[in-house]
Amino acid sequence: MKKAAAIILVLAVVFCGWYFVSNKAATEAPQAAQNTQSSGQIIIKVGSIDSDSHPTIQAMNKQFKEPLEKLSNGRIKVEIYPNAQLGGDREMSEAVQMGTLQMAIPATSPLAGFDKRVQIVDIPYLFSSREAAFEGIDGELGKTLNGYLESKGFAVLGYLENGMRHVTNSKRPIYTPEDMKGIKIRTMENPMHIAYFKQVGANPTPMSWGELYTALQQKTVDAQENPYALIVDGKFFEVQKYASETGHVFSFELIIANKKFMEGLPKDLKELVEKCATDACLAQRKVMAEQEESFKQQCIKAGMKCNTLTPEQKKAFIAASEPVYKQFEAELGKEIMEIARKVQK
Repeated sequence: MKKAAAIILVLAVVFCGWYFVSNKAATEAPQAAQNTQSSGQIIIKVGSIDSDSHPTIQAMNKQFKEPLEKLSNGRIKVEIYPNAQLGGDREMSEAVQMGTLQMAIPATSPLAGFDKRVQIVDIPYLFSSREAAFEGIDGELGKTLNGYLESKGFAVLGYLENGMRHVTNSKRPIYTPEDMKGIKIRTMENPMHIAYFKQVGANPTPMSWGELYTALQQKTVDAQENPYALIVDGKFFEVQKYASETGHVFSFELIIANKKFMEGLPKDLKELVEKCATDACLAQRKVMAEQEESFKQQCIKAGMKCNTLTPEQKKAFIAASEPVYKQFEAELGKEIMEIARKVQK
């Protein structure tokens, strides 16, 4: 009898404890939700494949995150995720389009998967210099591309410098298109890049950024092509011997945001986000211009052999790329091709 009474007593205590905890949780949960809602803080998550030390991430921290949080009086909180923590350019762009990620900083190339006309900035030898590139992208060319991307759910907040793309490889220095023959080169998933490297006799292999270092290390591919900043960022000087300044494409990064997210912001915050993004772009471009030579010197110091192309040697590459223009003219449309030819320098 005493044993039964003890069991009943224990069960009663357990039930009371369970009821108290459940009731407390039920009354506190709505209160917690109410507190989150009343705080009204907007969180902007920004994804990038660039490392913490890359000029893009430095600019986003100093000219975007810090002033935006301060000037919004805490109404906006910015979380920046470098080092491809949120995926590659393609994955992050898809997340922005769907609205599961507010912002990302991809290269232009992966965005060609959303609108093929974006490929135009990757057509070989469109720009001969940084100055010509930004004159074009800040003018009619950029405005036209922004319109294309807007129709796909993106708001473009600005263009940053990725840089002039050069070929690195483990086989030989590149001086002529013939030197590219038979070289297996990693490219981004961009039909324009793939077509160009096929045209000069290489074997292009699309591959994500995250897989590239290991692929070079294991000789799955012989070569890759990127600006000096990303050659350093990816530590490709550890697994590549030659860097040849082919300068075949001037590559941009761009800050994209989910269009509906931007449209849903209060007017003053939307304007503030746009201003801080513009400031970050201008700051990043300045730093990239100042640091390009130092990036090259880091490669040389690490043991890479870097060679430039003479104007005559570059003419041979330009001539070899002409069929690519003809190949894509019908696909991309007359409008964008005419704009490209106007800005070509």
